[in-house]
Amino acid sequence: MQKRTIINLTVEERAALESLLKSKAAARKRQRAQILLKADEGLTDAEIAEEAEVTQRTVERVRERCCIYGLQPAVEQRKPPRPPRAPVLDGVAEARLVQLACSQPPDGRASWTLSMLASRMVELSIVDTVSRTTICRRLKKTR
Repeated sequence: MQKRTIINLTVEERAALESLLKSKAAARKRQRAQILLKADEGLTDAEIAEEAEVTQRTVERVRERCCIYGLQPAVEQRKPPRPPRAPVLDGVAEARLVQLACSQPPDGRASWTLSMLASRMVELSIVDTVSRTTICRRLKKTR
């Protein structure tokens, strides 16, 4: 069964989209506005795709974006903001990493590798998990 995303525009939203169609806005914005207006009229994705001369998947994406994020992000195609993530290494852990990297390497080695530093950080219970890329970025930042 095909997913169905229904668009119900208010009078103000419809007027805003129609004025956008008449303006000198970017072609893609006008195209997305046209897709939303046709979707509000009750046309299927295939019919809208044929009239707007886009793929059916484009129509589906515009509909979904409108339902999830609202009218403005659907027309402007702004990506939703990514939620912030806590850094893997805080200041204390980063200091320990630099201290470890400046220390003597293990026996039989001339220098520390990123993998060895990452595994040693986990062994010492400084962090639960850490990637070689994170180690590389932190060391590059502190040089």
